[in-house]
Amino acid sequence: MTVLAEDWQCRARQLAQGLIAAGKLWSAPWQEALCAVPRHELVPDVLRRDPDGSWHRLDTTTPQGQQDWLEQVYSNKALLTAAADCPGPQSLRSSSSMPGLMTRMLEALDVHDGHRVLEIGTGTGYNTALLTHRLGDANVFSVEIEPDLLELAQQRLARLGYHPTLVAGDGAAGLAEHAPFDRIIATCAVPALPWTWVQQTSPGGVILTDLKTARGAGSLVRLTRYPDRAEGRFDSTYAAFMDLRHHPAAHTPQHPRPRRQPNSHPEQRTTTLDPRTPWNCLVVWFLASFTLGPDIAVGYGRPDQNGNPTVTCLTVGDGSWAEVTLTHDQGNHHVREGGPRRVWRIIEDAHALWITLGAPGWGRFGLTVTTDHQRVWLDTPTSTHTWPLALPGPLTPDIPRVGPVTGGSTSPTPLRPGQLA
Repeated sequence: MTVLAEDWQCRARQLAQGLIAAGKLWSAPWQEALCAVPRHELVPDVLRRDPDGSWHRLDTTTPQGQQDWLEQVYSNKALLTAAADCPGPQSLRSSSSMPGLMTRMLEALDVHDGHRVLEIGTGTGYNTALLTHRLGDANVFSVEIEPDLLELAQQRLARLGYHPTLVAGDGAAGLAEHAPFDRIIATCAVPALPWTWVQQTSPGGVILTDLKTARGAGSLVRLTRYPDRAEGRFDSTYAAFMDLRHHPAAHTPQHPRPRRQPNSHPEQRTTTLDPRTPWNCLVVWFLASFTLGPDIAVGYGRPDQNGNPTVTCLTVGDGSWAEVTLTHDQGNHHVREGGPRRVWRIIEDAHALWITLGAPGWGRFGLTVTTDHQRVWLDTPTSTHTWPLALPGPLTPDIPRVGPVTGGSTSPTPLRPGQLA
């Protein structure tokens, strides 16, 4: 397909202006990069999901279809770009994040000329292109778990004149052969920070990633590398990425949803806590996840005569479960709970703790990472309010590294550089 330069460049400038107005883009080098990199060249395919769970590509064979596609590509929207053949929630292989989220992260990264940056998760290559435009081929390195997606990104980047070092492999391992790096940016979610990333970051360098202790439970955190640790604060605005995978999607085991433990006599009571609270206040969900664990399934059930759900359903890994009615009687919701633990009671306790702590937002939380422990803290690293993270297991990637494929010389409150340090 042919896209006129004046068309996409006009759209790119409009996108940049919108992000500047929203406080998600402010420095001249990143503004210039956003206007110079043709996102449509790196995201030629945009997927939409059908009601049956299958995916279809936006039709760009007609003038109207092409305009609809360009409208999507140059809007501040996340785009789904690659999916596995099998249907289901784990079938998504790659996406292109909201440009506003990308620019927030790039601004927070606080790069300077000559900095060497490692990106975890090449994906479409759009973020890689922005980095390469800013820093040059020799200073940008990117690793991607999906070899075929990496090859596509390499081809598209090369057509645009960008030749960063791209490697297919497990991003949790970093790229020791090219370390140290001044900055590491991970466009994926991790339950705990791989210590390899800390090891591969120069002292005083920065690591920026999405920490998720469970689905939806966590946000961006910006860490500074010190001699004995990495430490920093969470971004004040929520963000979310796909989970980091250790295997290509076709070889990633499909984890079954946790099953509730049979209980013929569940506990029944009432609660005044709105069952939507964990999603209306994700910090509460984050606090609850430290007790509930990472394996949590959330859904809705018991449809009424119009097909609308009447209860929120939660199940965790040990078989504990809860159902809470969405409707209420004078502020009281009905609760049914079974299994070894009382799931909704844990969420109520997390909400009560959050209120006691002064209803903190994301920006009051921080993270300390050492060789033998990782912990989230409130306000200061010496706080009495801390929550330990489960350390990642030994790194044993079983897919071969391929690369370099190509190389150079071998929200509401904007996040300002250094704000999270």
